[in-house]
Amino acid sequence: MRGRSFTHTVGRRTIRCLATALTVTAALGLSPAGTAHAGAPSCADGWLADVVAADLGGLENLEYDGHGGFYVSGIVRGEILHVAGDGRVTTVRTGLDHPAGLRLVGNGLYFLTGDGSTPNGGGTLSRLDLDTGEVTVVLANLVQPNGLLLLPDGDLLISQLSIPWPPVGISRYRPSTGEFTLAWSPVPRPNGLALSPDRQAVITEDVLTSQLLRVPLNAPDLPTPVAAVNDGLLPGLDDLDVTATGLAYVTGDYSGSVYQVDTTTGAWCTIATGWTTPRGALPTPPPIGPTSARLAPDPTTGTWSLYVTSIDGTLRRLRPPTTLDLTPSFVR
Repeated sequence: MRGRSFTHTVGRRTIRCLATALTVTAALGLSPAGTAHAGAPSCADGWLADVVAADLGGLENLEYDGHGGFYVSGIVRGEILHVAGDGRVTTVRTGLDHPAGLRLVGNGLYFLTGDGSTPNGGGTLSRLDLDTGEVTVVLANLVQPNGLLLLPDGDLLISQLSIPWPPVGISRYRPSTGEFTLAWSPVPRPNGLALSPDRQAVITEDVLTSQLLRVPLNAPDLPTPVAAVNDGLLPGLDDLDVTATGLAYVTGDYSGSVYQVDTTTGAWCTIATGWTTPRGALPTPPPIGPTSARLAPDPTTGTWSLYVTSIDGTLRRLRPPTTLDLTPSFVR
């Protein structure tokens, strides 16, 4: 199972075949310092990084547990893990098909499966009752479900990264009624999902064009680009989170970088580079790096920090400069 999952995970996004044209040589480390692509602007000064937990297998997504820890989805091993605030790791669920997006709602953990393994359907949205351990499949037969976002009204958005064709876009599910709207927004190749500071739109990406897009909640068929991260041939934008001031923190799966993007001006820069899986550790040549970013309370500083998962099996924390407020756009 693990060997089969690993092969599928490396190829879970068809656009990764394009990354064979990339040449990224970087070492894994604890410092944000690294080697970015030529011309990639850096704003890493003042940021400090450390490892919360390591050797967890390839990680795809994370969700703050409200108590100083995180739930993380292990796409390579097909499991959901819990990382406590002190770094202790426990296994929550195993035997899953490529688990991806996670969102905690009350005592229920919503999670997606089938990320990259369900081009013809078969992916799911499920709810894990954290009190009883019971899992309920809420939606079945999804195509390539990837990102998951909880909206202020309680609805869930699902990005469906179907590549190369046909695109599905972003779908919407209402837990209170069971209503499901397939392709609620026609964004092609969406991945990460985050709420805009005004709570009137969602910020996502078009992975292939490396664009960040704003999707109005009242006009989801009219997405507009707000920025483009031109870092090499294909940075491979993955999950993201957005602050109340409009700064998006975006992971670069191919580039091994974490980006800061101003969703108002479109300006972008790197706050971390070189976070790639070493060559030889994967059966294909392209390095694969950070997969998900989440703004969450830092129990040590009492402020907000940025937490990042990577395919190398590491959960890292990025503490910002003291002048930078990382309060997220939506605090539940």
